[in-house]
Amino acid sequence: MAQSCYDSFDFDPHSKYCGTCKYDPPRFFHRLGMSDRGYTLTRYLYATSNINLPNFFQKSTTNNNNIWSPHANWMGYVAVATDDHELRRLGRRDVVVAWRGTVTYLEWIHDLKDILRPAHFRDDPNVKIESGFFDLYTSKEKEQNCAFCSFSAREQVLAELRRIIHRFRGEDLSITITGHSLGAALALLSAYDVAEVKLNSGIPITVFSFGGPRVGNLRFKERCDELGVKVLRVVNVHDRVPTVPGIITNEKFQYQKYLEDAMSFPWSYAHVGVELGLDHTHSPFLKNTMDLRCAHNLEAHLHLLDGYHAKGEKFWLASKRDVALVNKSCDFLKPEYGVPPNWWQDEHKGMVRSGEGRWVVPERPRMEAHPADTAHHFEQVIKYAK
Repeated sequence: MAQSCYDSFDFDPHSKYCGTCKYDPPRFFHRLGMSDRGYTLTRYLYATSNINLPNFFQKSTTNNNNIWSPHANWMGYVAVATDDHELRRLGRRDVVVAWRGTVTYLEWIHDLKDILRPAHFRDDPNVKIESGFFDLYTSKEKEQNCAFCSFSAREQVLAELRRIIHRFRGEDLSITITGHSLGAALALLSAYDVAEVKLNSGIPITVFSFGGPRVGNLRFKERCDELGVKVLRVVNVHDRVPTVPGIITNEKFQYQKYLEDAMSFPWSYAHVGVELGLDHTHSPFLKNTMDLRCAHNLEAHLHLLDGYHAKGEKFWLASKRDVALVNKSCDFLKPEYGVPPNWWQDEHKGMVRSGEGRWVVPERPRMEAHPADTAHHFEQVIKYAK
């Protein structure tokens, strides 16, 4: 579900739809070959691109009067388990929030200012979050008259979760939040927020994070633990992104020293949850490369996760996940497997032939910006929190 955020996102700067999802919600899982997963997509999530992370957002280079939005980027979605078989398998109705990261471009990590600011989602000013992540999660652009930015990403996800929880009240529910890279930061931040405002109220909340950076200070980590937010951080030990912001090392002595410093200095960053460290050199399918984008790639993480069984155990693919997927957006597979690099793209890059015989970018259905009851549900979240 985290990978689907990449496979459905329009990265093409020549497209007037750059920065949005390529598929409309009713056909989202079908177009991605995920119709059998048992989930129904209920809402798309957006964030304003007018914040200080310029290398993360995608914008169209075409005429501004012709693009879908000059200020917004599609950031992910909310989905709920609706299939009877899936409900029986899980023993509950699961709600998923999936956040988009960035496929290969790592320049955004250089824009992190290493500035911690109070979250203020509750009353403790000592809970602090990296300022870029906070702005991405909480900013909106009402004055710009952008329908997609009239609510912040925070307001959107809290309102949608409240609507779903209210709709299925009385049932056993769970909330699962996932993301890769910067999307992993949003996943942790939103999970903390949901728990802090008590929106989950007895509903277990879990984060599956892939290649995520550190999000907040030690008090943020402690508060997540106190609130019962469960986090599994899947990382490639050769990936640099999980080491930012700040400096960390795998050496036990220095790591202990880091923790002691974090206890002494509340502005120090700290990871949350349990780490599952994977090593791409253990896979017989992957070549040696110094390309940091390969080490950070999400499909590579999923490949390593499929082949990992225990520390020191032999690497073998449990689900027979197609190794060709690794090269969707990078060049990581050994040449003998005959898979071209960066092969994932729409046929003809989305161009179709019109009735007049001309090749054009087809019009897409106008996406709903926000459901009409968004403000109501968010107000109810804040009212309950207070």
